Amino acid sequence: MNTKITSITEMKKINRKIVMLTCYDASMSKIFSNSDVDILLVGDSLGMVKLGYENTLSVTIDDMIHHTKAVKRGNTGNKLIVSDMSYKTYEDNPKEAVINAKKLIDAGADAVKVEGGEEILPSIKEIIKAGIAVVGHLGLLPQSVEKTGGFKVQCRDEESAKKLYKDALLLQDAGVCMTVFECIPENVAKNAAEKLRMPVIGIGAGKYCDGQVLVSDDMLGMFSDFTPKFVKKYANISPVIQEAVRSYVYEVRAGIFPQKENSYK
Repeated sequence: MNTKITSITEMKKINRKIVMLTCYDASMSKIFSNSDVDILLVGDSLGMVKLGYENTLSVTIDDMIHHTKAVKRGNTGNKLIVSDMSYKTYEDNPKEAVINAKKLIDAGADAVKVEGGEEILPSIKEIIKAGIAVVGHLGLLPQSVEKTGGFKVQCRDEESAKKLYKDALLLQDAGVCMTVFECIPENVAKNAAEKLRMPVIGIGAGKYCDGQVLVSDDMLGMFSDFTPKFVKKYANISPVIQEAVRSYVYEVRAGIFPQKENSYK
């Protein structure tokens, strides 16, 4: 297994929280990779926050390759890069899943992330058999929102909570290195995380997970179409950008910019 992945999975044993952030381009990758963040996730959430789609379903494997390459180029701190496999690139055909996973690894990812449990186990096993590290994703599955009725909390009842834990065990037994739990009650995540050997990364799954992930554009206040309850905004950059643009427009129109120090002789 990749030594970077091993160092992350070892963090669960020493009870050190794992920190993951989404990252989509070289500029942010350079900033994040020189921070104490552990994992850069090239999430298919880029469909909404970067490409303007309503959900992640329109994101293609080529989109993921393009952004993974950009994050890899900016990763001066040599952080672990995990890339999402886009919708319909792994679910139905294990051999095709391996081909697409290899494309993301060739683009610079250290591991690929897939959504689902028992139903996609054949693809997961083939990808791992090919020597590629896999990160799981259970609970709210953004690629399945049309089937599940939208973005809403999962595992509200005992039956679905038991299924989540069963799926997590299946992923763990198949060799998945860690799993994301999204939008599930805190106690459900706690019970599962305590029993599993692999790390559990939470997003809207409470504080008892082994780590946390947020969409960076949400956390930085750059995406305002909607803000899930589980998001905490650590900055509000959009107004800062708007003010900078306002000042730029004013100075250009008033003839203030550019001045001598901005011009060549």
